[in-house]
Amino acid sequence: MKVADVGEFRLIELVAQTIREFNPADLSAHAGAPGGAVPFLPAVLVGIGDDTAAWQVESPVQLATTDTLVQDVHFSLAFATWREIGWKSLAVNLSDIAAMGGLPRYALVTLGLPGDLEVDDVVDLYRGMLDVAWRFGVAVVGGDMVRAREVFLTVALTGEAVPLPGSRTDLLLRSGAKPGDQLAITGFLGSSAAGLKVLSTGRRIEAEGAAGLREAHLRPVPRVREGLVVRREGGLSAMDISDGLLADLAKMCAASGAGANIAVDRLPIHPFVAACFPAEAETLALSGGEDYELLFAAPADVVARVRAAVEVPVSVIGEVTEDKTGGVRVLDRHGQVVQQRQHGWDHFRRER
Repeated sequence: MKVADVGEFRLIELVAQTIREFNPADLSAHAGAPGGAVPFLPAVLVGIGDDTAAWQVESPVQLATTDTLVQDVHFSLAFATWREIGWKSLAVNLSDIAAMGGLPRYALVTLGLPGDLEVDDVVDLYRGMLDVAWRFGVAVVGGDMVRAREVFLTVALTGEAVPLPGSRTDLLLRSGAKPGDQLAITGFLGSSAAGLKVLSTGRRIEAEGAAGLREAHLRPVPRVREGLVVRREGGLSAMDISDGLLADLAKMCAASGAGANIAVDRLPIHPFVAACFPAEAETLALSGGEDYELLFAAPADVVARVRAAVEVPVSVIGEVTEDKTGGVRVLDRHGQVVQQRQHGWDHFRRER
């Protein structure tokens, strides 16, 4: 059955039915805050079906972000399932809330859909969003649907900077990095870009590696709990790696009025990436993008406490320096500067 066969209102009913199968009343058990201290998700007073969604909040600082995925720009139906596209569309927004040290709360979804799209595909798209929403305690509360030549998805997500005992700030900001801070990263770098290379070229690699790299690109795991831990343990500065380490670190340095040195031999590169792309692994880690790992700058004792409190690997890759120009230097194993030609994703630049 095609989208054009059922029409907008019947399609909205089907989507609302899919969402109702996902029970927001139980979300607080899945939000993943440190120490298990998860405030209950405020009640949704009005969900899909009225002119707006409505919910009750009290005092925490409120957060909001939005992101858009466009067919054949951000995803390809040649190798991604609708459920995977749905997961990623919400996960990238969750990653923004995580980078601020917040808890994600409510999502609004706008879809542009061709009329000949299968209704089952739209339902699978929402199931993917709900998979990640359930995991992180988010309620999908509404949105919009319009006709379009190709599929696009825009997610608007709210969150809260909940109070955390021991925290020095309500928010992790790009502008909080200080000279002498260590630069640390969660997880691995370059895995998503390597996964995209494997998927888009059809390159044959062993099954476990192929599955791991596919997962890294199509089902990124936002570091919500890790962002909360960084803030709780006294960190002040963080951001997520969406456009590539070099590009994103340069943004942090510019906002902080500082520079950075990073060491190539400290970059956390997964063995799958190193094995499949031995000549490109460092470039993928520095400039690949879409890893959605958490980059944070903090004193060494804060980094040590974060490392001890989270389950994912935390790697120190360099330090913040006194450089008001915001310069980022990549150093080789001998401390010599390595020239880098690629600097990450830019929607409007012709070459990468």
